[in-house]
Amino acid sequence: MDISKPTPRSGGVVGILAFAGIVAALTQTLVVPLIGELPTMFDTSPSNASWVITATLLAAAVATPVAGRLGDMYGKRRMLLASLVPLILGSVVCALSSSVVPMIAGRGLQGLGMGVVPLGISLLRDVVPAEKLGSSIAIMSASMGVGGALGLPFSAAIAENASWRVLFWVVAALALAVGTLIAFFVPAGRENSSSGSFDGLGAIGLGAALVCLLLGVSKGADWGWGSGTTLGLLGTAIVLLLAWGSWELRTGEPLVDLRVTARPQVLMTNAASILVGFAMYAQSLVVPQLLQLPEATGYGLGQSMLAMGLWMAPAGLMMMVMSPIGAKLSAAKGPKVTLSVGSLVIAVGYGISLPLMSTGSTWGLLVVTIVCNTGVGFAYGAMPALIMSAVPQSETASANSFNTLMRSIGSSVSAAVIGVVLAQMTTDFGGYALPSEDGFRVAMLIGCGVGLGAAILAFFIPVRAAATELEPTATSDSTPEASEVKA
Repeated sequence: MDISKPTPRSGGVVGILAFAGIVAALTQTLVVPLIGELPTMFDTSPSNASWVITATLLAAAVATPVAGRLGDMYGKRRMLLASLVPLILGSVVCALSSSVVPMIAGRGLQGLGMGVVPLGISLLRDVVPAEKLGSSIAIMSASMGVGGALGLPFSAAIAENASWRVLFWVVAALALAVGTLIAFFVPAGRENSSSGSFDGLGAIGLGAALVCLLLGVSKGADWGWGSGTTLGLLGTAIVLLLAWGSWELRTGEPLVDLRVTARPQVLMTNAASILVGFAMYAQSLVVPQLLQLPEATGYGLGQSMLAMGLWMAPAGLMMMVMSPIGAKLSAAKGPKVTLSVGSLVIAVGYGISLPLMSTGSTWGLLVVTIVCNTGVGFAYGAMPALIMSAVPQSETASANSFNTLMRSIGSSVSAAVIGVVLAQMTTDFGGYALPSEDGFRVAMLIGCGVGLGAAILAFFIPVRAAATELEPTATSDSTPEASEVKA
């Protein structure tokens, strides 16, 4: 139902949706300063406490494609508001938790709200004028970096100076504010003339496969990569994905239209997204550890959690600063070029890290993160543009959500691979095994190689001449033309 309200300028809509993205990203980094303290806080084992992070990852993986499909069927703004409900409830549950089980449940609820970013990007296609769409997508995509950048110092400052419960109350209030702004000031956008039916079996099948896959990847290091549990989960994931794919090809109204995702432009963009997600996450695992390890190791910089967050913050903000430049490059040369350039810049950032690590300077690591995140900003703004220019408007949210899922899978694989490298390449420090300097160098080399791989793959994405620009879909009011990109 529509609420009678003035229609804001497109800049206001973009600002509100970017704010939603920042809050969603902030939620993901919220518990990072608490990781070491969680077992003590809830009188539980480190293994149990790790589920506070894993639960959010799994819930987000399952909810994102479902939210995208429902957004295409019932309206993107409606699903944006619906996604904020579990985000708010989960924050409240976490704030009131006194044991690990409700905390894990609350974090799972928060994960259900992670479809906000792809839904917001998809809504832009409906409500923003075509000439502003590229820059708007870039800004919305960059909001994830800004949220992550603000999240670490914000969380660390509150955790060090106030109760950890304040973190979750603040997020609940911010999410409520986002919902209010969306309800009153964001147009509803395009709604399909035929609502169709929701592929419940497809959602269950994909959800089960993703839980098995990401659980095996994220917990493999703890359980052992050769353990029966890990191998069983990964094997089950493969079987379920094959069965799910077969079902999606047969059903009339699938959760994810695999025929659309098999189009070369979409398929190769999603493949590049996995590599970009991997490369993006690797440096965020390495640099914070280098900043916080003791100086006595010879390569650690001895920074506090708060100082580490402040050193990392400029890199995330750089994504927002560079997003207009990436949008101009996409407008001039096409988003394929922007994705290639962004991936190459990520590789350069990893490459310069090798000599800069030897300087033992926080400024050197700051340069590395800024260069890497500049590339991420370019790439993250280009990927939705490539996806949306190749799919029908009626499948915008679903396709964007699937692309977001590919990036998340890349990040999860990155965490597993870099975790194995740093766990295997260690040095003894006062009786404790710490990641060695060579381990960090190998991790950065892997990031450089993956970034180069993403650049090469992006270069070969076959973009049709008719699909190099996003179609004009927005009109002056909230009911844009229902034109679609032809298959």
